[in-house]
Amino acid sequence: MRSYNLFRLKSVEGLCCAVPEAQCVPAFLGGGRWTFGGKLDATSRLPLDFDGRAAETGVRFNGFYLFQTVDRRFFQGRPGESEIAASFP
Repeated sequence: MRSYNLFRLKSVEGLCCAVPEAQCVPAFLGGGRWTFGGKLDATSRLPLDFDGRAAETGVRFNGFYLFQTVDRRFFQGRPGESEIAASFP
């Protein structure tokens, strides 16, 4: 699995954007509406709704992968992954 930087839309709970580490962050993620949510890689516990195959397709066509998760671990924090937990309210 490739490594992704994860971003979260502040106004919509669970809406996330994964951008491969090797790619530029899309301009729409700026402007204060999105917040950095940490790094996803082979050692991370992925959100339940993260689909690696869909991510590869999305990245191939768009350069990023948008998905929505209901995985509460990404809103309440998880032991050992403080950089993700700290960026979610």
